[in-house]
Amino acid sequence: MHGEPVTFSRPVEAKVKWAAFGTFIGSVAATAVLQAIDADHSLIAFWPDWLEAVTLPLLPTAISWVSGWRAKHTARPDLPMSKR
Repeated sequence: MHGEPVTFSRPVEAKVKWAAFGTFIGSVAATAVLQAIDADHSLIAFWPDWLEAVTLPLLPTAISWVSGWRAKHTARPDLPMSKR
């Protein structure tokens, strides 16, 4: 009734690791920006409120996207040549 147990032993792709690292770095940078803005509100006072709310989350998002895009794809030798 039951076959062999399924194991998932594939390593995490480099793209995923770099994107996660980029998100961490972007979040640290966003926190630093928030602390600077909290100390001096004139840094963003000239922006519309909606732009202030959208700009800060874009930093970690952009860093994640770029780091995931730049990282090399991990090869999958277990797949047939037509699917690699």
